[in-house]
Amino acid sequence: MRLFTSLLAVACLCLSSLAQAVIPAGLLTPLAGDDPEARVAAVAQIAALATPDAARLLQALQDEAVYATPDGKLYIVDGEQAYDPSTGQQLAVPDGIDGVIVNNRLRAAVAGAMSGLTLLAPERAQRLAAAQQLQQSVDPAQIPLIRKALAQEGDGEIRQILQVLIASANLHAPDAATRKQAVQALAGSSDARLLPVLQAMLEKGADGRAHEPDQAVQLAAIETLRQIKGRVARMEFAGNVFYGISLGSVLLLAALGLAITFGLMGIINMAHGELLMIGAYTTYLCQLFFRSYLPGMQDWYLLAALPAAFFVAGLVGVLLERTVIRWLYGRPLETLLATWGISLILMQAVRTIFGAQNVEVANPAWMSGGVTVLGGLVLPYNRLAIIAFAIVVVVAVWLILNKTRLGLFVRAVTQNRRMADCVGVATGKVDMLTFGLGSGIAGLGGVALSQLGNVGPDLGQSYIVDSFMVVVLGGVGQLAGTVIAALGLGEVNKFLEPVAGAVLAKIAILVFIIIFIQRRPQGLFAMKGRSVE
Repeated sequence: MRLFTSLLAVACLCLSSLAQAVIPAGLLTPLAGDDPEARVAAVAQIAALATPDAARLLQALQDEAVYATPDGKLYIVDGEQAYDPSTGQQLAVPDGIDGVIVNNRLRAAVAGAMSGLTLLAPERAQRLAAAQQLQQSVDPAQIPLIRKALAQEGDGEIRQILQVLIASANLHAPDAATRKQAVQALAGSSDARLLPVLQAMLEKGADGRAHEPDQAVQLAAIETLRQIKGRVARMEFAGNVFYGISLGSVLLLAALGLAITFGLMGIINMAHGELLMIGAYTTYLCQLFFRSYLPGMQDWYLLAALPAAFFVAGLVGVLLERTVIRWLYGRPLETLLATWGISLILMQAVRTIFGAQNVEVANPAWMSGGVTVLGGLVLPYNRLAIIAFAIVVVVAVWLILNKTRLGLFVRAVTQNRRMADCVGVATGKVDMLTFGLGSGIAGLGGVALSQLGNVGPDLGQSYIVDSFMVVVLGGVGQLAGTVIAALGLGEVNKFLEPVAGAVLAKIAILVFIIIFIQRRPQGLFAMKGRSVE
């Protein structure tokens, strides 16, 4: 008796799973009919089943492989075989079947239903991508499938998107209570794309009446609009702050080496931008080396690029100082012209070796993507890494200048070169090492720039003017002033761009710096020392 009961239970389970595997005939019949509304509704209901048979039928509809008999029974035809989605049986192709007509509207419904089925995929990335795609346009017919996906979803971010999708689809429901509930559900969203949808509900038509007839729904829409606008404004402010810090970090890396060399030797180095370019191309060569010889460690090429870029750019800087710049101390105009000529030579050399076209330096896998905060603000990993890298470089430079013998000599020469020479400091060697240090830091800046865009021979020209503005504004030779000036210019630029545009923002910043220098020539932080006094 127990054995019979067990066998009966197993049989029931098998029959139950078989019943769940097939598609009810009542959902299949409208597909063979002529009612377009019924056909679209049937596609949505079939997709809501979220079974392999439902996915197979939708794919067959998309491939126009669904046929119907004169009595309205549907089959998926593959060669000489026909599959009955209502029973799950494979049989010979029946006589008299004809292809189901798939027009543009039905094809769009099938495509939307198939994308909705991805909400049930096992991989989180696929589910998140499907939910974000549905945010662009959601059909009320997809609500059953979205509800099923919401019931199974365990990820908080995806659940929030699905809840917003359901509410967005219900904004046009015939029932006023459903519309009001949907509007209230959207109050916690920070998606700016909802603003025109809600605003359209309050707009008046040609007859002077609002598109939304119910007053309670209108009041709910007004309150939801207020909350979303406030949240979007806070998110935009936070985004401007973050990207301002990011831009300031890039300017800091570009100007930090220039601040050291300019502050110590008074050299107007117009080739400083090309040192950034050399660091970026060194990163490109490290990437090629890892791709060719260490493909399994390709994501870690940046760890090799950092010391390589510092060494190569620093070596180029030492060579420039020993061969050209050392003979031009005290003659700033001639130094400017000489370094400008060197910059042209370096750019042409890079064009000859690598070509005039930009080269691509790909982000490592661990720097791709970003983190989402405040419900919709994406902070890219590569910019977060650059901000952290800029902090590390500034701390390292501060330690070198304040805790090492070289730093002691640099500060002594900066304050009073003649007195330092008199007490035995090899000022010529200090000049060489300092110029090499500043050039190496520029190479590190080139590594950072390579992670934000393509690398080309003209890369440094985009940052040389901004670097000098940072140095002059912060105070010549002052590390703290350089940091504050770089971050300040980055923030001001990002907040001015949405209002005045990129070009006018640059002009406004330049005018501000000119006026500031007229009032305070020494910059934010004045140098100290007898030579200055």
